[in-house]
Amino acid sequence: MAVGVSTASVWPLKAGAAFEMAADLGYDGVEVMVWADPVSQDVSALRRWSRRTGVPVLSIHSPSLLITQRVWSPDPEVRLRMSVDAALELGARTVVVHPPFRWQRRYGDAFGDLVDELEEASGIEVAVENMFKVRPPGGSRTSRVSAFRPSIDPTDVGFRHYTLDLSHTAAAGMDALALAERMGSGLTHVHLADGTGLPKDEHLVPGRGIEPCAELLEKLVNSDFSGQIVLEINTRRSPNAAQRSRDLAESLLFARFHLGQ
Repeated sequence: MAVGVSTASVWPLKAGAAFEMAADLGYDGVEVMVWADPVSQDVSALRRWSRRTGVPVLSIHSPSLLITQRVWSPDPEVRLRMSVDAALELGARTVVVHPPFRWQRRYGDAFGDLVDELEEASGIEVAVENMFKVRPPGGSRTSRVSAFRPSIDPTDVGFRHYTLDLSHTAAAGMDALALAERMGSGLTHVHLADGTGLPKDEHLVPGRGIEPCAELLEKLVNSDFSGQIVLEINTRRSPNAAQRSRDLAESLLFARFHLGQ
């Protein structure tokens, strides 16, 4: 069971810093978040960083965020296809992708078939991630809507493979363990982070919030889970490099301890 770190965990540093820190701290690999960082978009550059540090690419996070709607292509189908191609070139096992936005009608209508097609043709696991509701522009402090179709819970549709994100379950007020049960054997990828239950995506170091991070890891061990665990924490407010490194080291120690490694 590999334990990796997302390149998003070192932001605002570039992807190369994630490879270096993964090597220094003893992570098993990295997940590349494809976004504005030019290195994250460049397969050749990522391959060089992987070879230089000896750290493999475990997974590719497709550019699915609002801020990445024009990374690689304005067409979401093209972005997902390019993500699978990048995973094949880099030897990654998994592509993480968000459900379609509600306004992406054509993409949303074809999404399930597209995921099936890409998995069958490539052998890559396209793992659809659970999301959370957001406050609409001009909405009250308590009003929340889903920006995703048909919902924030990918098990409402049903896919072969899922990514379970615990920061997202915290923001959504969802029961992470119950969601893992619904995902069943399709749960192949975990974004390990924590949250306090506030309706926002916090990505705290595991153990610093209210999510059942330890319980989930122990449950995965007991269920012979053979997927990947990726730490996706927020270190952008770290005052210095030493604190960022401590947070990433603490996260890795938490994961390995509760996985019995």
